[in-house]
Amino acid sequence: MTIYYFWISLAVLLIAFLLSAFRILREYERGVVFMLGRFYRVKGPGLIVIIPIVQQMVKVDLRIRVLDVPTQDVISRDNVSVKVNAVLYFRVIDAQKAVVNVEDFFAATSQLSQTTLRSVLGKHELDEMLASRDELNRDIQEILDEQTDSWGIKVSNVEIKHVDLDETMVRVIARQAEAERIRRAKVIHANGEKEAAQVLLEAARTLSEQPQALQLRYLQTLTEVANDRSSTIVFPLPMDLLKGFLKPGETGR
Repeated sequence: MTIYYFWISLAVLLIAFLLSAFRILREYERGVVFMLGRFYRVKGPGLIVIIPIVQQMVKVDLRIRVLDVPTQDVISRDNVSVKVNAVLYFRVIDAQKAVVNVEDFFAATSQLSQTTLRSVLGKHELDEMLASRDELNRDIQEILDEQTDSWGIKVSNVEIKHVDLDETMVRVIARQAEAERIRRAKVIHANGEKEAAQVLLEAARTLSEQPQALQLRYLQTLTEVANDRSSTIVFPLPMDLLKGFLKPGETGR
């Protein structure tokens, strides 16, 4: 009886041993296999066989991961202190490098993204941080992608979410924006005066070439003024208009 139970136990252990050799990896998973501590190969997806004890497997997810970069204190090139946070999108493209070359690729990418965010934004002025986010995002993404290439990581996108300023700096920026709007209004008004002066000069030149046109313009002005019947208008009458009514030799005095 003892021998019977022994063989049953041995059969159960053998079946469990054999079943433990079969692994199933999903489509987005890869298995980095080590044989006796040395890298062997990358397997998956689907059904794979791992020799127990002799081989060990580390599972790696190849899907895009979202990393929320914590808020960083940044001093811009024009010595303005701001708080900036961002979001990072990356994925593993080489499972072997992600396991062999770095201990924890997620933590390493997180720390690298924080230092890169501070160093890149520190080279730009505050106005560039607020107005040129797309360019800053591309610069950060290119730097991270280059530095994480040896880890088997592909940084696909970086987005700066918030650039927070203190209340004092917000008021300063508001005053600066107001002054800029006033300056633009003055420039627009001056350009309008310049264009109007040029048009009036051209009109004066045209009227001076034809005296009849000047008389017609004079009469048109009188017609426009006469529409207002609430006041009495006294105006000089040019003698040129009465030449047709005067007899020869009369001067109109």
